[in-house]
Amino acid sequence: MKAIRVHAYGGPEAMVYEDVPSPEPGPGQIRVRQTAVGVNFIDIYFRSGAYKAPSLPFTLGKEGAGVVDALGEGVTDFRVGERVAYAGATGTYAEEVVVDTKGVVHVPDSISDETAAAMMLKGLTAQYLLRRTYRVQPGDTILFHAAAGGVGLIATQWAKHLGATVIGTVGSAEKAELAREHGCDHVILYRDEDFAARVKEITGGKGVPVVYDGVGKATFPASLDCLSPFGIFASFGSSSGAIEAFDIGILAAKGSLYATRPTLFTHIATRESLDANAAELFEVVASGAVKIPIHARAKLADAAQVHRDLAGRQTTGTTVMTP
Repeated sequence: MKAIRVHAYGGPEAMVYEDVPSPEPGPGQIRVRQTAVGVNFIDIYFRSGAYKAPSLPFTLGKEGAGVVDALGEGVTDFRVGERVAYAGATGTYAEEVVVDTKGVVHVPDSISDETAAAMMLKGLTAQYLLRRTYRVQPGDTILFHAAAGGVGLIATQWAKHLGATVIGTVGSAEKAELAREHGCDHVILYRDEDFAARVKEITGGKGVPVVYDGVGKATFPASLDCLSPFGIFASFGSSSGAIEAFDIGILAAKGSLYATRPTLFTHIATRESLDANAAELFEVVASGAVKIPIHARAKLADAAQVHRDLAGRQTTGTTVMTP
């Protein structure tokens, strides 16, 4: 089978499209013939070496969807021919992937394979941010950075569905229009405006109870100035670079604030939590309350260009690759 392999950490050119043996499922695993592969910023972290793979060479990718075509020993909750999806797999940049069943969910008939692959990691991230990290309530006003990104376009729609007023930051006028189309009530061009001052202006000086930040270095520490007393700074990514170490006393000085760095994989670590979180995601998508924006499609062989576009922050919404 064909797969994207990384033999040495580096730039997009480090990814090699090559033949590898078809994997065999072990106990508690299934093999999936993939029909769609999700693309996420975490893939860049692994390719570059910011996050380390267990060993080199390795196959990139965490997210995908497809059809079960082989069962490992002891597997009873999945059958050959069933449609499945996953957000915490290893090596999904491939025609076939072996996945532990504890990280796999059945895909309902109301959700296409492409939609499932596009939304598992980003959609489940939006789910834990909005429903667990800070549980958004009707009447809340929230700030979501990179509102036109893959997670942002899902989260802003969902937050609006929950009854929130959504402030979003974006990097261009084109992205601002896209963010408005997906639920943002107020859009701030953070490269051109003082976004903290604008948030205070929008909220009448009160600030917001939560800032969801997947940008990192470029938006910190100004994000803290957007928060009301006891507010939560939820840092879930660092597309502009990692946030440098800071004096925790700044949280006290700015209003007894909370700062957290959650990850998706903690939130879906058990069968029960994965099923519950995925069911909530599938429900809002199937109902039409949240639409999954797939704005780019590519072949697996073109993964290097996909990464260039993603790293250059040229993308909006979600990119899906087909093997």
